[in-house]
Amino acid sequence: MGVVTPPTDRTPKQDRSRATRRRLLEAAVACLAEHGWAGSTVSVVAERAGVSRGAAQHHFPTREDLFTAAVEYVAEERSAALRALPVQGRTAVVAALVDLYTGPLFRAALQLWVAASNEEQLRPRVTELEARVGRETHRIAVELLAADETRPGVRETVQGLLDMARGLGLANVLTDDTARRRRVVAQWATLLDDALG
Repeated sequence: MGVVTPPTDRTPKQDRSRATRRRLLEAAVACLAEHGWAGSTVSVVAERAGVSRGAAQHHFPTREDLFTAAVEYVAEERSAALRALPVQGRTAVVAALVDLYTGPLFRAALQLWVAASNEEQLRPRVTELEARVGRETHRIAVELLAADETRPGVRETVQGLLDMARGLGLANVLTDDTARRRRVVAQWATLLDDALG
């Protein structure tokens, strides 16, 4: 007769590993946004995530691995949220796109960009990540705006919107720019209606 092992309510190892990885990624973005590159070490992130430094390095062998994965993770989460938006008026779409550049993800990405400008080993990874995120954001914007990029100037108009959104995000880094941003978003929505038809 075989031994019967009683069922346990312990979380499988793979699920615990995924949960640890997710906590590390979320903690890394929060640290980067709050403390910048210089103040965001693997140890600081591990402590915030409630895991050991060894566990953090098991998932992400280098600091660069951790922070590029963290920004990519949150960018993917935001892209999923954008894709899930119901079809709505252009003002709401423009506001949602601008929101991508005014929250903690943008602050974290900005810190990563600054670090990459000074650290040779980080630069290619961040450049590739930013290009990928930029392409995906552009694609989603075209879809949400129902923009016909076969028409001359439409692609550039959508890219101009995203560049403007990034600029509004930069303006918001040092001070709360909400009131001015609302007016700019409303005006851009009007311009897009004229440009996109």
